[in-house]
Amino acid sequence: MTLDCRLVVERPRFRLDVALAVAAGEVVALLGPNGAGKTTALRALAGLTPLTAGHIELDGRPLHDLPPEARPIGMVFQDYLLFPHLSALENVAFGPRCRGVPKAEARRVAATWLERVGLAGFAGVRPGRLSGGQAQRVALARALAAGPRLLLLDEPLAALDAHTRLDIRARLRRHLAEFDGATVLVTHDPLDAMALADRLVVIENGAVVQQGPPTEVARHPRTDYVARLVGLNLYRGDGDGHRVRVGEIEFSVAEPLHGAAFVAFPPSAVALFRTRPDGTPRNLWQAEVDGVERHGDNVRVHLTGPIAAAADITPAALAELDLAPGGRVWAAVKATETHAYPA
Repeated sequence: MTLDCRLVVERPRFRLDVALAVAAGEVVALLGPNGAGKTTALRALAGLTPLTAGHIELDGRPLHDLPPEARPIGMVFQDYLLFPHLSALENVAFGPRCRGVPKAEARRVAATWLERVGLAGFAGVRPGRLSGGQAQRVALARALAAGPRLLLLDEPLAALDAHTRLDIRARLRRHLAEFDGATVLVTHDPLDAMALADRLVVIENGAVVQQGPPTEVARHPRTDYVARLVGLNLYRGDGDGHRVRVGEIEFSVAEPLHGAAFVAFPPSAVALFRTRPDGTPRNLWQAEVDGVERHGDNVRVHLTGPIAAAADITPAALAELDLAPGGRVWAAVKATETHAYPA
């Protein structure tokens, strides 16, 4: 592993204790709710927040006792922190200059990086005249120009509008694919994480609660936060073959298992009825409408009752069902769309 660390940071009412390993060329995204410790972990790696305990090793070399400027790390901050009085070229040259590279050589390196990020024509432009996407690319070029072995990205796309974000996300993915060091990315956006990262590490309350490839984490969430992030209803119950009991409800599920189990299904799999449906739907319960909101092209109905659940229906179905908060409905999910896995 290029990066191997255990980050322990203790504060009066918060403790971060996260072990992290990142291979050369790998992009790892740290995800978690506000206050989970993601940015604290990133700042600890950069040396901006001191460790209470633990270690940081990069290419087998201990870094935890080194000051930030002595660590072979490049960092892109959420608001980029470009020097407003310097041109794009001089901003990018700042990284190599801090590593002791002569001024002329640093400018040559900076010019090469500006060309690589598609901004060769903006070398003399100051940050105040750059768009958000251009500023992000200058900040990335500045971080990479110093030749780091570890790249740290703190919400690198958060300041961009939706249209610019799409383009810059694709560009950033290409640049990260060419970087041969380790990359740690902090983001709140699941789309950014899924598009940019090879592996997700989910942090809640200062500890790792789940990690793995994006598709695996999305398919098998293990906490309510992750389930909301990937858009699934998630419950914990007890499995007995093809049935899992969750409180008062016994779910028929596609996968057989025994013991503690998670049950998950998407809101789009939930069908709603004003009266009990004919036939014998496998997974059926009566619920109360807690709220209704627009969700993309559909409507999301929040349900309470034996379990809390979200259901996505069309606006036409909403009108036909005449749903309003406090109304009673029947909810059903097909067994083939109800997935279970060990807890």
